[in-house]
Amino acid sequence: MKLLKVAVSAAALALATLPALAQTPSTLRIGLQEDPDMLDPHKARTFVGRIVFMGLCDRLVDITPELKLVPRLATEWNFSADGLTLTMKLRSDAKFHDGEPFNAEAAKANLERAMTLPDSLRKSELASVDKVEAPDATTLLLKLKRPDATLLSQLTDRAGMMLSPKSLSGDVTAKPVCSGPYKFVERVQNDRIVLEKFREHWEADKYNFDRILYRSIPDTTVRLANLRSGELDMLERLAPTDVKSAQSDKSLKVMSMANLGYQGITINTNNGEAAKQPMGQDKRVRQALSLAIDRKVLSQVVFEGLYEPMNQPFNPGNFYISADLPVPARDVAKAKALLKEAGQPKVSAELFVTNNPVDAQLGQVIQAMAQEAGIDIQIRSTEFASQLRDQQQGKFQMSRIGWSGRIDPDGNIHPFVTTGGGQNDGKYSNPEVDRLLNQARTVYEPAERKKLYDAAQKILQDDLPIIYLYNQTVFFALRSNLQGFVINPDGMIRLAGLKRS
Repeated sequence: MKLLKVAVSAAALALATLPALAQTPSTLRIGLQEDPDMLDPHKARTFVGRIVFMGLCDRLVDITPELKLVPRLATEWNFSADGLTLTMKLRSDAKFHDGEPFNAEAAKANLERAMTLPDSLRKSELASVDKVEAPDATTLLLKLKRPDATLLSQLTDRAGMMLSPKSLSGDVTAKPVCSGPYKFVERVQNDRIVLEKFREHWEADKYNFDRILYRSIPDTTVRLANLRSGELDMLERLAPTDVKSAQSDKSLKVMSMANLGYQGITINTNNGEAAKQPMGQDKRVRQALSLAIDRKVLSQVVFEGLYEPMNQPFNPGNFYISADLPVPARDVAKAKALLKEAGQPKVSAELFVTNNPVDAQLGQVIQAMAQEAGIDIQIRSTEFASQLRDQQQGKFQMSRIGWSGRIDPDGNIHPFVTTGGGQNDGKYSNPEVDRLLNQARTVYEPAERKKLYDAAQKILQDDLPIIYLYNQTVFFALRSNLQGFVINPDGMIRLAGLKRS
């Protein structure tokens, strides 16, 4: 307890010594669970990075809490009869933070960069686009190689975010120049990101704070303590163990919604030397691990029973869930039999987790469950950005990682399991899975698409390159005087309408 009090006091003191901007009434202070990765929408992949981008970078299209597509920089759109041309009409009153006008040529430059940049993570999201044309300042044409039912949903996120073309020749991550309601001021790694209001934004009257201060505070207890003390105005991902306590605090309010994604374990099956071990090379070992985990108990022990157990990439209740693949019951005997069949009655594997208290406990529970089946798990812990970097480089055996989800099912599965997928860190590859998921992108009728996803999932549930564990209900905690926050299933913090009463 003494150590905890010291940690909380130290964090509060650190906040108190920030520049005066952090204490002004017109600054909104948001606590993040991790430090974002690079602030370049074409290269970024973190959940918290997307939260920062919501203030920094406008998108062509957005979504409502009901998951309907709504205009942002694009005011209207339509597909040609053959599905091979997407025409978008663009705003004529938008500007970038450097004063340059937003227009079709700027949008074209951004999309082409996202499609061609060597380390772009948006390539697979825009893989159907053959070329981009800008016939006039407010008309954007995307010529497609094939029909793509996923394309508009991709443009609601980082693939549709716009950077100033003049900034693209420099170091975007050092000072991103976007067109959103707030512009970049400074970043202190593993501490804070500061934005200030862009008063020439086309929708500036909807944004009530002069500055936004994002603080990365991985320790959930310290983050909540700072909210209670008034050093933060809101935080994302309140720990389930703190929900009841926060709900009983009259100075706070708690809001929640099940998100669109999944949480699970990504297995390195084909990415470098780290994949050359039983867990990576033999699906029976992965099947044994999945059967050793009691997903319901996991939720009860770590998350107060507030997170829904799952074994598919689609959130519970989603139309694309396969009824033929229910969440498996724990079966230690079968897990042991599979290991014996694989000639591996005792297996060792390393599990990578983020260095926050929740992930640490989660790793320990999985470790204990696996041990009973004959799987010895060693836990490696580091900050989130390092975990992502090592994953991409293949420096992992198993990684406890999740995905915040997308409104189109493709966004939850295609990038992670197709050959060359932008976020397929384990480099899993199966030609039949590629064929099914690529075909699903071209099908617009939901029932027909579902047949393709069901077929792909049947293979994936056998191969298990990803072991899905639970759906994360997103809990936000706010000071009771913060008004206007509208919660959305994507877990993002949209700043429009937020104000302090």
